[in-house]
Amino acid sequence: MARGPEICLSLIGFSLICFKMVVSAKTAPETPTIDQAYSKISNSITVEWATVPGATSYLLTAEDGDTVIETMVANSPGTVTGLKAATLYQITIRSIGAAGRSQASPPKQAKTVLAAPILEVSSPSPDSILVQWEAVYMAIGFSVSIMQANGLGRIWKENTTDTSLTFRNLDAGTLYTIKAYAWNANGVPGDDSTCDQRTSPRAPANVQVFFDGGTLKASVAWTPTEGASNYTVKALSDSSERSCSTTIAFCSISSLQCGTEYLISVLASNDAGSSRSSSAVTLKTVACAPGKVIIEEDPPGHLSVAWSNVDLGDYYVAFVKSDDGLEVHCNTSLTQCNFFSECGFTYFISVFAYNKAGQSPLGDVFNYTTAPCCPSDINPVLVSSDRVEIVWSPVRGAELYETKAVAGYNVVECNDTAPACTLSALECDTKYNVTVYSFSEVRGSNMSCTSHFITTAPCSPEIKTISKDASSMVSVHWQAANADATYTVTAQGEKGLYRCSSTGEACTMWGLPCGSVFSVTAVAETEAGRSQPSYSMPLETVPCCPVGLTVTQVTQSVINVSWTVGVVAHAYITVVESLMGQSKCHTHQSHCLLGCITCGINYTLALQAISATGLTADCAHQSYVSSACCPLGVKLYRLGPNGIRIYWQPSRGSANYSTDLYGSKGIFTCTPRAGLSFCDVTEIPCGDVYTVMVSPVAETGLKLTFCPKKIYSVTCSGSTLGMVIYRGKRSTE
Repeated sequence: MARGPEICLSLIGFSLICFKMVVSAKTAPETPTIDQAYSKISNSITVEWATVPGATSYLLTAEDGDTVIETMVANSPGTVTGLKAATLYQITIRSIGAAGRSQASPPKQAKTVLAAPILEVSSPSPDSILVQWEAVYMAIGFSVSIMQANGLGRIWKENTTDTSLTFRNLDAGTLYTIKAYAWNANGVPGDDSTCDQRTSPRAPANVQVFFDGGTLKASVAWTPTEGASNYTVKALSDSSERSCSTTIAFCSISSLQCGTEYLISVLASNDAGSSRSSSAVTLKTVACAPGKVIIEEDPPGHLSVAWSNVDLGDYYVAFVKSDDGLEVHCNTSLTQCNFFSECGFTYFISVFAYNKAGQSPLGDVFNYTTAPCCPSDINPVLVSSDRVEIVWSPVRGAELYETKAVAGYNVVECNDTAPACTLSALECDTKYNVTVYSFSEVRGSNMSCTSHFITTAPCSPEIKTISKDASSMVSVHWQAANADATYTVTAQGEKGLYRCSSTGEACTMWGLPCGSVFSVTAVAETEAGRSQPSYSMPLETVPCCPVGLTVTQVTQSVINVSWTVGVVAHAYITVVESLMGQSKCHTHQSHCLLGCITCGINYTLALQAISATGLTADCAHQSYVSSACCPLGVKLYRLGPNGIRIYWQPSRGSANYSTDLYGSKGIFTCTPRAGLSFCDVTEIPCGDVYTVMVSPVAETGLKLTFCPKKIYSVTCSGSTLGMVIYRGKRSTE
């Protein structure tokens, strides 16, 4: 129990000894020695030293008594940044390796260079640049240089102890690069500052002004100025100022005032400032439109136009334009002109002043209306026998028209502003004296207008009767009391318009289409015009016969007659007739079934169409041959080991037959030669049930399918046919 702790201490001591031996085997790298420390930039110092074996990086330290700044670098040279300008620093270095860092090297002093001056540059004139800056700590002098930014030309360099410097005799509107730095008492230069500055442009030259009197706009052009980025054009007068800005050597100033003298100048500018104004160019705008225009007509037919004088007006032109487009003018340096005028015209009068700049703006346009003229092209339009519509071309100056129609003691009047009048409540076939007077509020009525005679249209006839016959001829009779009138009867319907005319009291129309309903009216016509139509009377023609009449044999004794529907046909009667008898059908449909037809004889087929009002049209008459009769006594016989013979008794009216055998193993068709009443099928399977049908064949080649069918069983006897057994009949389908 006493030796337990000793063993523990012994082990612990051994571990400490081993640990000490391992640590002592890995030592920190050597302390490096600074070869030199110097400053080229005001906020940093660069240090150079010899490389130390085993060092993976280095720690640079800069102290100025107030602050300590450390920077880790990989190798020499290394730079400490973030320093203060013009400040003395103690620089040390430590090497760092895997075992740690070395002791600090012996310190070395280094001073940061002076800070760069902060420049403020401007161009007070087109050929100079002013450079200004604030004082730099520890600086005793400054060096400033300037050259064109494009590298062309010479370099100016000036040294000074002031904080401003002006470079003169520079090129206007040119971009220059300025560089400046300060130096200390030892002549060591500090950081430099660089900036660009453009000289202000020179005043634009060769200013030209173009004036548009119509829009009161001045277009100004000039020679481009070197280095100018913008131009400002100003137009100054005694009462106003207008301007425009542009980046090119052209600009337009709008909304100038008429009758005004302007001084036009141009300024060039860039980021350095503006040039002096160019030499001013004088611009005189067009004169303003003359005012106080007075228009008089004295005596009638003569217009006098007078106006007031205007500034900058050299001469005047008065324009007088009538409303028909004709224009005359007067050119004078006075303030009055005289013109000829005509009745019924509205004249539009304007006066312009002129000078070297052009025509004045349009002033007030005055109109003057002379006394109205009388309508001359009165055109009566006879609307009916008791009403006349009169129209005429509008006359110059008329604001109202008064129309009078006189026939004995009967007087009818109408007043309207439109060049038209409708005279109502007139008597038919009567002569009236009609006069149209023109009126205007300015000049009153023109009572010298001439009258015209107008006769109203004839009185309307009255239709008495309408008669028609089987040949579609229609006769119309009427009654009327007009003298020298021609009467026209019109039948109008959906299928067209038909007319007949006469100077008497009746006329006849032909060719009216079937199945149509017409409205019949009569009109009387004289040189004065047409009467109102008479009251209409209805006219119905017989229904149209159907087309496409088709006869289909349904069974041996029944046929189906069908047709397309006839126009307005309401019912149909179909009749088939022969020496054997007659069959008849009355229907409202487009087909009809007729029975009791005898097979194989000739029939006559007739069809009638009947309208809803009972009008009847006799339509188709054609012959029809009924189908051949179905053969009788159809039987099957065994014919050799594999064949079958079909036999029948010929019937009336048939020349050709076709036989068909229908079995589960196939369909067998046989067509005999003409005149034979049997047909052979040489190869037919035994052991099957067959349906046999013998059908007449029409001349068209159509096989009739309504004949009765018989059923036979054909047995087998070995591999050949056995017995043929009759099984009965099958009804037609």
